[in-house]
Amino acid sequence: MAAPNLASPTTITGKTVYASLANTSEAALLTNAASSGKALRLTALTVANTSAGSADITVSLYSAASGGTEYRLASAVTVPAYATLVVLGRDASVWLEEDRRLAIRASAANALTVILSYEEVA
Repeated sequence: MAAPNLASPTTITGKTVYASLANTSEAALLTNAASSGKALRLTALTVANTSAGSADITVSLYSAASGGTEYRLASAVTVPAYATLVVLGRDASVWLEEDRRLAIRASAANALTVILSYEEVA
């Protein structure tokens, strides 16, 4: 199935996903499967540091749902202790096309939480 025509979508559904980064391994936060028939508009991405020490966050877009080339939205950005970082906002939204994924990686385990709001357009 082809991605939807953004001029006349059938449905637009608001969604939110969240994660607590328990380790320093990269984790897929959101994947748009190949042939999903959807376009995902990433409208807000915030990272909160819930620990007493600073921690870094890396946020990457990949050119494929599995594998692919990495393109960084944020690269090792420091989030101070008990602070929040806004990585994406509605004024700087990003589209996640079919066969693409958004991944995150923290420099410290159990320090960062992430909330992503997006629109699923079909």
